[in-house]
Amino acid sequence: VQLVESGGGLVQPGGSLRLSCAASGFDFSRYYMNWYRQNPGKERAFVAGITSTGSNTYYADSVKGRFTISRDNAENTVYLQMNSLKPEDTALYYCDVRIVSRNYWGQGTLVTVSS
Repeated sequence: VQLVESGGGLVQPGGSLRLSCAASGFDFSRYYMNWYRQNPGKERAFVAGITSTGSNTYYADSVKGRFTISRDNAENTVYLQMNSLKPEDTALYYCDVRIVSRNYWGQGTLVTVSS
């Protein structure tokens, strides 16, 4: 299982970023995918999740209405569109998949929201 996140960077408050996560090594179209984020010294926090077909999505209250998770099963990629970014969204963002009672995630992509 390999997950490779990209798309992070420095953005001003109110700006937007689109994160991507390219997946390989498993049957991507069968699995629920998540985005999590983490700051130093803190636990990973759930951000968004999407069912295998993309028909249902779930969000943390802190990002609801600003972030959108989506997926392209033909490209084995999950996305996180982030709008109206706030300084408190600054974190390392990971995509995550749970396969047979084990969670996998990539190296993460850093998002910094600052003026």
